[in-house]
Amino acid sequence: MTASKNAQKQQPVGPLRLGVNIDHVATIRNARGGRHPDPLRAARIAAEAGADGITAHLREDRRHIADSDIESLVNEIDLPLNLEMAATDEMLDIALRHRPHAVCLVPEKRQELTTEGGLDVAAGHNHLAPFVRQLGDSGARVSLFVDADPVQLAVAKALGADVVELHVGAYCDALAEGDELAARREEDRLRHAAIQAHGLGLEVHAGHGLSFDTVKFASALPEVVELNIGHFLVGEAIFIGFAEAIRTMRTLMDEGRATLESEAG
Repeated sequence: MTASKNAQKQQPVGPLRLGVNIDHVATIRNARGGRHPDPLRAARIAAEAGADGITAHLREDRRHIADSDIESLVNEIDLPLNLEMAATDEMLDIALRHRPHAVCLVPEKRQELTTEGGLDVAAGHNHLAPFVRQLGDSGARVSLFVDADPVQLAVAKALGADVVELHVGAYCDALAEGDELAARREEDRLRHAAIQAHGLGLEVHAGHGLSFDTVKFASALPEVVELNIGHFLVGEAIFIGFAEAIRTMRTLMDEGRATLESEAG
């Protein structure tokens, strides 16, 4: 039986959570300076609209989320905070000081517009190992943002990560460009990766580039228990409002997840 057929016959591992990334609320604020729009207010709206967690990426150049935002989010929201960060000593000190619920280690290059791919944990094993260990010892759930690659998943497990977040950007790009062949190829890679990661005992998340058009596929991967979505929701908020964008995404996620139950039944 193929991996995709196995995936269809499995029940969802658990409820599907939505993590709302508020980075680009801060991007808009920083374009002009001042305090508006406030990422903390966005986090509160997200909570009311059905988000299960808040994600924020504190970049080394502070292009959007600032240190003060992290402090406010830790101290003033009830939802779990997932801190995305590069594996640097500066970021480690910040994470250990604020103790977010989860830390997701991501690649970061100063010149990139957004994260361009997964973290190469195989090549970076020796560098990453002390970060994973110290963050885990602090009580954080440690996640590694990786491509859907068998070697990367195996090394993530060997490093002691609790979670892998699968980079779904290539699938989202292929679908947006109308390249059906590439999209189907990426779907197969993601299905196999989710099954492998779950089999290794890793919790499986997915993110990067998800939209109303792509979220149903990610939601229908039985092993995936959390989606992290940000840029699209902030952009869609211009047209329909932030809360409505989140509620619509939540509905589409639930519809995608429901297909598993109908297939299993």
